Amino acid sequence: MIPLPNSGRSVPLLGVPGADPRGGPQDVDLVAEWLEADGLGGYASGTVCGVRTRRYHAVLLSARQPPTGRIALVNGFDALAHTPRGEFALSSQHYTPDVLSPDGVKRIEGFGIDPWPTWHYRLEDGVRVRQELFAPHGIAATVVRFDLLEPAAGVWLELRPFLSGRDYHAIQHENPVLRFEAKVDREWLHFAPYPGIPDVLLLSNGAYRSDPHWYRHFLYDEERARGLDFVEDLAAPGVLEFDLSAGPAVLIAASSLSDLAALKGPAAVCGRRLADQERARRSAFASGLHRSADAYLVRRGSGRTIIAGYPWFTDWGRDTFIALRGLMLAAGRLGEARDILLQWARTVDRGMLPNFFPDGERAPEYNSVDASLWYILAADALMSRLARAGEALEATQEALLWGAIEGILAGYAEGTRYSIQADPEDGLLRAGEPGVQLTWMDAKVGDWVVTPRIGKPVEVQALWLNALAVGARRGQRWSALLAQGKISFERRFWNEAKGFLYDVVDVDHLPGKVDASLRPNQLLAVGGLPLPLIEGARARRVVEACERSLLTPVGLRSLAPGEAGYVPRYEGGPRERDGAYHQGTNWPWLLGAFVEAWLRVHGGSAQAKEEARRRFIAPIEKAIWTGGGIGHLSEIADAEHPHTLRGCPFQAWSLGELLRLKLEVLAPGEGDDASGSAHP
Repeated sequence: MIPLPNSGRSVPLLGVPGADPRGGPQDVDLVAEWLEADGLGGYASGTVCGVRTRRYHAVLLSARQPPTGRIALVNGFDALAHTPRGEFALSSQHYTPDVLSPDGVKRIEGFGIDPWPTWHYRLEDGVRVRQELFAPHGIAATVVRFDLLEPAAGVWLELRPFLSGRDYHAIQHENPVLRFEAKVDREWLHFAPYPGIPDVLLLSNGAYRSDPHWYRHFLYDEERARGLDFVEDLAAPGVLEFDLSAGPAVLIAASSLSDLAALKGPAAVCGRRLADQERARRSAFASGLHRSADAYLVRRGSGRTIIAGYPWFTDWGRDTFIALRGLMLAAGRLGEARDILLQWARTVDRGMLPNFFPDGERAPEYNSVDASLWYILAADALMSRLARAGEALEATQEALLWGAIEGILAGYAEGTRYSIQADPEDGLLRAGEPGVQLTWMDAKVGDWVVTPRIGKPVEVQALWLNALAVGARRGQRWSALLAQGKISFERRFWNEAKGFLYDVVDVDHLPGKVDASLRPNQLLAVGGLPLPLIEGARARRVVEACERSLLTPVGLRSLAPGEAGYVPRYEGGPRERDGAYHQGTNWPWLLGAFVEAWLRVHGGSAQAKEEARRRFIAPIEKAIWTGGGIGHLSEIADAEHPHTLRGCPFQAWSLGELLRLKLEVLAPGEGDDASGSAHP
């Protein structure tokens, strides 16, 4: 086997010598991934070394019904530089049986993401080439640019694009249906690979030569590791040739969904205009993390929503409302947060919000007990922030938000789908039926629900009582239920023998049956939400138990080592991975609740905040620049050392909770002092 470049080799990040300008380390693993999102649900993505390791890696991947209906159109390209001294590859592909060819990866001398993915190549004869790639915001297009870092005579470039025209979850194989032919109109190439699929439009300042071939047996190593189909054939219709000595090579790949008005004019002029516009847009963000957060904000219909993660997630209710607090509210993007919450308010049905909008035309899925409760807390946080800023919602907007809040509370109190209902005996929220996964621990394989958690899950009670507190501030209808639930919670969930909270009580709706597994869900009863349900010595014991058994440098384990069913690594095929998903696997997003809980039980002083930054934030910030998705945080990581990053490499709620911690929870406050206490 010829191994792909890994942590044994890295390249310097381009920017300030010795460090990334945003505070990251100098070197980055070559297998780390980059992302360029177009604001419509489409994107370009790949690895630093240029080798596509996922079916989702592509130069142009567009959303037909933003943000869903994603289609891979231009999967990649081979790049070959010609100089007076010879030919030198600038790209590498992985083919079966484990062949890496050509050898362009060895010529990478630097990589950066500011303001977009940029590679520096050094050829053996001393010629240095720069490659840049970016997705202009709001257009289903990708701009690729090559130029010489120092003038050199007789240098020209060959680009051979690889095309498909498939659903982004699928794999293409050689077939007689695909059409290689291109319509040529000056600098435009127009491909129509398959009927009913968006066309591929290439605008370039290169000369096109038809040379149709199938390139067979690309190997996607990440798909192989995930137990999925991992071999693909791609269509290579021809070659574009550019004279680099005369000026930059510009290639703009677009789909028929594009706003073609933005692509009028010669390729070089159009590429420069788009680059200037996009550079100005990105420079307006307060930091690199703010700019990364922008990738998740996308269009849905005439409104906005948040993509749960790239490359394979669409927008999920639970993820949207958790991530929104950091990505939008803490970052000061109140107008966009308002638009998102108003958009979702219209989807309330029987007291529930959709948890998932599937790709295509399928109806949204109402299969979450907590998404609607997270919505209430996000909506309340928005209204509070607007009030502090001296702003106000329009009367119709405020009515829409409060109508959604009241509709959710009433639906849950009276009873809705999946036996979700407030228990009149204790005021707590019961939920769940066999075969349905309702909490955030929602892995399911066929008919096997890995963590069913039927009954009264601990974090659902924290969310329910916090939501009731929001409703009670507007009127007295929910006050009695809130008071009853708060008393019941501490009485019913405290496990004195173990010194922390039960994960579920009334398991399977059997009164008194409990699940005493040590999981991180209980942290939301102490931190992560406005209203803590336990305080004092008991809260401190919860935090200490979670810190001792669940905390890692990249998040919190979903189950403590030693508990029944604990799985140390997230690997194998779909069944094995889903079986490990919430059975020990690390989740970075949980750090938000943990750090806020830790700070509450340690006084919240300036000194405590500084300790939290050093102990909990600094380690996870390293993951932003050393692996996974560069500039972002991954979805999950292995439970055990070395805590390899897994799952989605670009995850909204992971980054959102980090931003919330940095910008809100750990931000210096007027009441901070250094004595170990905080003024009220």
